[in-house]
Amino acid sequence: MGLPKGPDAARVSSPTLQPPRPSFPRLCVFCGAASGNHPAFALAARELGAHLAHQHTELVYGGGNVGLMGEVANSILAHGGKAIGVITKLLETRELAHRGVQRLEVVETMHERKMLMATLADGFVALPGGLGTLDELFEILAWAQLGIHHKPVGLLNVDGFFDPVADLLAHVARTGFLRLDLPRTLVVKSEPEALLAGMRALQSTANRPAASTT
Repeated sequence: MGLPKGPDAARVSSPTLQPPRPSFPRLCVFCGAASGNHPAFALAARELGAHLAHQHTELVYGGGNVGLMGEVANSILAHGGKAIGVITKLLETRELAHRGVQRLEVVETMHERKMLMATLADGFVALPGGLGTLDELFEILAWAQLGIHHKPVGLLNVDGFFDPVADLLAHVARTGFLRLDLPRTLVVKSEPEALLAGMRALQSTANRPAASTT
């Protein structure tokens, strides 16, 4: 039977095309409240934010408006994406909490902050940063080793920033103190697009369910 013609044609509705569901509805990004001393760090944060927006992936991050945190948040917002900030009351003033994000969660403790970010996210990316970033990275890897989560972790290795971290993890594995299967958990790439592609490959292999949408 052919399509209706004449007046009846108006009754035929065109299909509504929905954008594909992103591989990562939400990604948590760990990064510094400082920008570092290399312009490549801020550039990488902005590029990552743009890629997340284009892939319809929401950003979950530490809620700041300064340093690399501000760069990645401002970038995803500028490209039409969404961001969820999670910050403690203590750091709300110190780090100049980002008031432009769609959702800002203010919690009491650093542990609550990390737990909420982990709960909201479907994967984790670390950008260059200081002790706080390294603390978040190693804790999320420890949680993976303990089986608390089964989400991929990525290092955006800008200008070789994470080379010493990768070397340390390899050393810990060689000396018998690492039970985590790094190739099935951790992706290390120098470009945001390649990093996200590698994490998608890990996710599809493991067939991980999406995180809570609370």
